[in-house]
Amino acid sequence: MMKYAYFPGCSAETTGKSFTISTSYVADKIGVELVEIPDWNCCGTSAAALTSPELAVALPARSLAISERELPGLDVVAPCAGCYRSLKASLAYARESQENRDQIKRIINAPYEAKADVLTLLEVFESDDVREAITAKVQRKLRCLKVACYYGCAMVRPADVCECDNVEDPQQMDELMRLIGAEPVSWAFKTECCGAAQQMTVPVQAKPMIERIFQNAAANGADCIVTSCPLCMLNLDMREAEINAARVARGEEPFDIPCYYFTELIGLAMGAEPDEVGIGIHFHPAKTLLLQRELDALELEYAENEARAAEERKKAEMAAKIAAKKAEKAAKAAAAKSTDVAAEAEEVAR
Repeated sequence: MMKYAYFPGCSAETTGKSFTISTSYVADKIGVELVEIPDWNCCGTSAAALTSPELAVALPARSLAISERELPGLDVVAPCAGCYRSLKASLAYARESQENRDQIKRIINAPYEAKADVLTLLEVFESDDVREAITAKVQRKLRCLKVACYYGCAMVRPADVCECDNVEDPQQMDELMRLIGAEPVSWAFKTECCGAAQQMTVPVQAKPMIERIFQNAAANGADCIVTSCPLCMLNLDMREAEINAARVARGEEPFDIPCYYFTELIGLAMGAEPDEVGIGIHFHPAKTLLLQRELDALELEYAENEARAAEERKKAEMAAKIAAKKAEKAAKAAAAKSTDVAAEAEEVAR
């Protein structure tokens, strides 16, 4: 079993509850043990950085220090993209110098050596062992489902801290979606910002950021958007209805693009019902599309089976024709040989 220290973050039991539910479901299925860091605290996310640089480093460092002491040797997994960036930035700062580590220790009043790495859930799932475990547990591939994999900005930037595989075109989520049979589309807004908390403070400027994400996903043929960030998910899922109302008022077509966590879709592929992985608590209706694509997949499978059967029949017919030709040729050769033998016998008799 693969074991990690788990930093759930403040959204785990509130706005990101379906992420927590689906993560727990999938982790249990594939043998990934997530041990919650005892007495963890809010990472501070962007609010702490706006208040104080020292606070932005110290808040996540305290939880990392507790993990280092209570769960030695375990890397820390932060499913929330905002939490991940806060913890990862604090870790990078601590690893820059002994002076930085001493400063952190003074602020949090605890020992801390920055030994453990900080990982996203996508990084955990990209290991060969986990992918093999996922493949082994898949019961129904999500064929016919076209997904726009949306990473957002917090997991990939700053590039020197997050060390993403590709800042503009990351592939971790895309590869997982292919693993469960879904089809990732190529689109331009993979790592664009959704506006984050600006949706509450300056909504007039921020809402078009969300609308453009939906527009680009739709323009590139996506049925849905898949993400791994609770704040991105909240902004997209909750505000789609508001954006649609404005579009209808302008005489434009509304969107019907459900949003999912990548763990929800992996759970579905493993045989879970939608409510088992939290899909039933989404704001925008998210079950109908899945049912329709499941029917599409069954029809496709039926058509493929029919095509294979027709191909097999064609091959069998061809083989039968070839066999008949061979038999006919052999019979003619045998008859000719018999005639030759008879002629030889008659010649000898004379």
